[in-house]
Amino acid sequence: MPDESVFRSGAPPTVRSRLIADLRALGVRPGGVLMVHARMSALGWVVGGTGTVVLALLDALGPSGTLMAYAGWEDDPFGMDDWPDAWRAAYAAELPPFDPATAEAVHANGRLPERIRTWPGAVRSRHPEAGMVAVGPRAAWLTADHPWDDAYGAGSPLAKLVAADGQVLLLGAPLDTLTLLHHAEATARVADKRRVVYRMPLLEAGHTVWREFRDIDTSRGAFPYDAVAEEIAAAPGLRAGEEEFAAIARLALTAGIGRAGRVGAGESHLFPAPELHRFAEGWMEARFAGAPLADHGRAG
Repeated sequence: MPDESVFRSGAPPTVRSRLIADLRALGVRPGGVLMVHARMSALGWVVGGTGTVVLALLDALGPSGTLMAYAGWEDDPFGMDDWPDAWRAAYAAELPPFDPATAEAVHANGRLPERIRTWPGAVRSRHPEAGMVAVGPRAAWLTADHPWDDAYGAGSPLAKLVAADGQVLLLGAPLDTLTLLHHAEATARVADKRRVVYRMPLLEAGHTVWREFRDIDTSRGAFPYDAVAEEIAAAPGLRAGEEEFAAIARLALTAGIGRAGRVGAGESHLFPAPELHRFAEGWMEARFAGAPLADHGRAG
């Protein structure tokens, strides 16, 4: 519940009806597939919290629309090969295997993905690190058969989002959070990419099995973005602290791909997934097709 500091701010409460109107004005399509990234604090004081935001998103999409979000796994042991011996041994021996039905979404992505994960009828993909959650008529299709390797590439929920002519909504969230751009990294026609190999525990036939996964490096980036740092820094409207994904997003906005507006109190952006993917993929290919990488890594 709000306290005196909220009242003293003078800002009005953000209510469901306003969120729905703002989402529709921004261009959220009824009946479509919408991937959301959210920063709740940017929206103002929302009456009903994350539940109200999910309801507003589902209302804006209508009964034939589908909502999705990146979940990941809060307890994943990515990078554990570099941990101290005692920590590595404890996780190897005692970490419960990933369970799509119960594993928490990554806290660093905000509160909304976990709320969507636990929403009635929600479906989650099987991948522990790149997993997505979805609610709606196309949720099962979006999350089905998530590839174990190259989990951001062909056949992934992100690829299906693009194929479905979906939209990506940054609901008060920074442009750097555009997970769809990892799909562009995965599909860009560049011979050499920064890749990682890591292990995660899965439950198979009642037993914990540590499976090896291979993918692009989504932590450091699949490409040497530092080689084009000056160009990134010159992106129109780039703000202090923003990096390559924000720069690509701002360049896309300048090219007429996507739009900005307020939802509640939060500055928000809505992008057409296919157009943003094509733009980012082309941008990456144009800069990195001839840039070899020597530091293919292993993590986890």
